[in-house]
Amino acid sequence: MVRLATLSEEPINDEEDGSGTTNTSKKWRNWFKSHFFNKKPNLKILLSVLACPLFPVPPHPKSPINEVSSSAQYIIQHFTAATGCRKLEGTVKSVFATGKVAMGVVDEFGGVVSERGCFVMWQMFPDKWQIELVVAGHKVAAGSDGTVAWRHTPWLGAHAAKGGVRPLRRAVQGLDPLAVSGVFSAAQYMGEKQISGIDCFVLKLSADQKDLVDRSDNTAEMIKHVTFGYFSQRNGLLVYLEDSSLTRIQSPGTHPTYWETTMSTKIDDYRMVDGVRIAHAGRSTVFITRFGDNLKAGSAITRLEESWTIDDVAFNAPGLSMDYFIPPKELQKDYPQEHLDWKSPLHT
Repeated sequence: MVRLATLSEEPINDEEDGSGTTNTSKKWRNWFKSHFFNKKPNLKILLSVLACPLFPVPPHPKSPINEVSSSAQYIIQHFTAATGCRKLEGTVKSVFATGKVAMGVVDEFGGVVSERGCFVMWQMFPDKWQIELVVAGHKVAAGSDGTVAWRHTPWLGAHAAKGGVRPLRRAVQGLDPLAVSGVFSAAQYMGEKQISGIDCFVLKLSADQKDLVDRSDNTAEMIKHVTFGYFSQRNGLLVYLEDSSLTRIQSPGTHPTYWETTMSTKIDDYRMVDGVRIAHAGRSTVFITRFGDNLKAGSAITRLEESWTIDDVAFNAPGLSMDYFIPPKELQKDYPQEHLDWKSPLHT
């Protein structure tokens, strides 16, 4: 049996050689040609990048109080008070949310033709989640059972995520205040900055070296992955989220190529849901920059955009069980049972 490849967070192609294994050099060359030099927006690049990206870092335990972390802790305490999310602890075991998206590729003239779709998301605290998103008839699903994170697309099937379980980025975009407070609890305070006319405190998180190694392979080296959270000084809410990654791609016998992907999200429309403030709208912009000494035409830049709204949020959704978070059968066959111990209620 051919072992399932782990999920790359860079856009990928599904072309295979005759043995059923992906030819890496051909994969990247064809992806460059089909996505960067094709004027027509391609749903594969939109869904690969925008549908269900993972947050750059996993939740961290609270770090020892010091001069830097104490400032961050104050900001997070302000955030938790502003959202009222501590009410969720011990009383809320699951969340159900539905929403709509519009996403597209921006052309060289600034125009964009958007494809519209919708998504549904389930989450069971603390680290089990699943999302299904459909755009223009194409469905992408992703999930985590607390041990294995995975994604399924029509063109690649099921793949495990490199580097272990991390939160879904959509959850950290104000939809899950507990996840926001969890991931930023060990952040570094970077000072103050005005963004979109709002005076903000800035917190920074970086993937550590072990995470970067775990998310690399023999052709793709993850060099950095950092994220910045911008919290309003006035009301304490998370209003802007930005993360940036840099990856070095090199197949044997070729020159290295570098990919830098930056995703920025403006978070808006916080509303009360059972006494907790939840963000109900936002807009994301992604810049994918490809550069290297072997690129005769210079750097190639692709810009993607997405707007999203939340239609409904419900806590403690009836009927939601551990069965919703079982990985796909392909992954169950491929991973040792200890890595797929999703603790079915039948065994507790």
